[in-house]
Amino acid sequence: MSVYDEIMILDCPYCGGPGVLEEEHGWSWYVVCADCGAQGGFIEYKGEEDRLEAAKKAAFVWNQGKARNPKPSD
Repeated sequence: MSVYDEIMILDCPYCGGPGVLEEEHGWSWYVVCADCGAQGGFIEYKGEEDRLEAAKKAAFVWNQGKARNPKPSD
């Protein structure tokens, strides 16, 4: 089973678009909105044994609504 199959990602807290779990070159995970580009924080991992836990933490942070909106405020 894939990491992506195990983890639920909620929609974007800003625009309601789909959140997408992304891996950054084998060292961290984050979630980004496919529509507006809002992004959760990077969760680093050191090795394969920490990889799944880091992905779960990145999803948890996003699912709590902790994301940066890339658009400047009005």
